[in-house]
Amino acid sequence: MSRIISIANQKGGVGKTTTAVNLATAIAACDKSVLLIDLDPQGNASTGFGIDNIERNTHIYHLLINQISIEDAIKSSIVPRLSVIPSDTDLAAAEVELRNRKNREFILDMLLRPITDSYDFVIIDCPPSLGLLTVNAFSASHSVLVPLQCEFYALEGLAQLLRSIEMVKKNLNPSLTIQGIVLTMFDSRNNLSEMVVNDVRKHFGKQVYQTIIPRNVRISEAPSFGQPVLMYDINCSGSKAYTSLAAELLQQENVSL
Repeated sequence: MSRIISIANQKGGVGKTTTAVNLATAIAACDKSVLLIDLDPQGNASTGFGIDNIERNTHIYHLLINQISIEDAIKSSIVPRLSVIPSDTDLAAAEVELRNRKNREFILDMLLRPITDSYDFVIIDCPPSLGLLTVNAFSASHSVLVPLQCEFYALEGLAQLLRSIEMVKKNLNPSLTIQGIVLTMFDSRNNLSEMVVNDVRKHFGKQVYQTIIPRNVRISEAPSFGQPVLMYDINCSGSKAYTSLAAELLQQENVSL
């Protein structure tokens, strides 16, 4: 059965989608089959795999409102062993349209059930909010991975996110856990980054991954070429960091490399 992991933080600009795209790619590079679900109306994860608007004629919104089957929503990607369910701005309407649906918090969970034996991992890139789409992702997931930027306001809002995860665990998905916290946008030239790392490790201990994702121009450039950074520049520090993060996650899951 697939291991389903949501990548979430209600704050924008923390490296959430970058982590979803590149972690999924790194896991696929370890010979695991991966499905990435772009659940963000901005559709940036879809762009990160070079899926243009023409290829998004069917996407996650059509799946959620029962216009297509999950098999029809899945697209192959430029990464071997990695498939994508893309998104676009239409998805913003889903929060309103799904509000009156029966079992509205479990729509994504029910839609994923036919394909849970087809992939080793399902990675869900959540929107930067704690609305109905994110609740659906949490209800469908085994765990939540939280990217946290190495900046002054790093811990601001994290408590709210953790409360939301606990609320979903209590009321909707008792098996939901924290997969881990990954520190992103680390700048070795900035003393503040090191202070944030120490502070987060002090508060959350072993929940924080050893791997830290650096600020890296190649990570920033890669989406404009429609590629994960591991395809754009395999030797850059960003690629090495996401490869290391994937290795840590697979070791967590006791998956052989």
